[in-house]
Amino acid sequence: MIRVNRVGMTPTVVSLSVTDEKPSLMTGIVTVPNAITLARLFLLPLFLYVLFSRDNRAGAALLLGAISYTDWIDGWVARKFNQTSAFGSVFDPFVDRMLFIVATIGVMVDGGVPRWFCITILIREISVGMAMVIATLFGMQRFAVSYWGKWYTLLLMTAVPLLLLASSTHATADGARLLGWALAVPGLILSYYTAIMYGPVIRANLHTGRINRTLR
Repeated sequence: MIRVNRVGMTPTVVSLSVTDEKPSLMTGIVTVPNAITLARLFLLPLFLYVLFSRDNRAGAALLLGAISYTDWIDGWVARKFNQTSAFGSVFDPFVDRMLFIVATIGVMVDGGVPRWFCITILIREISVGMAMVIATLFGMQRFAVSYWGKWYTLLLMTAVPLLLLASSTHATADGARLLGWALAVPGLILSYYTAIMYGPVIRANLHTGRINRTLR
């Protein structure tokens, strides 16, 4: 397993071990944290329904904000009750990315959030996601999302609902616009910075995965 030491904002590989046993991905599927993650995923169609069928940007923004901010609950439950699992470590970030990408496409189609901003987010998310999938297919060993990766996700998943709210007739629209852009700009910059920083980590974990396969 590669262990990453982060000095400032740059991840660096400090140790390498090829003796760790890789748990089965199917281990620990039926847990409370995974059920919470699944419930968050099921709220996505409701968000799209409120946004398009009900034409209610304010309601959709509040629902999207709730979906985004409940992300911490499944992780907290997993740690609190010792229900972490190999499946959950893959399923949770997958659902997070799915919610983020689909929601961004939704608000872009609706026109509630500027198109250029949504496209910039989607280019980053889809590019990094494809890189991860391809590297995994070639044997990359999985690794956790970086500290700064969590921060940019928090910033953007807060900014998108706020900007959607800003395009509504809600009483808080003006304040939502100011706060939304205050979070959106640094979040977008940080997202691309972390994408660049993932490059050497992906290469290192890909190399480790190949070594592990050779030693089996």
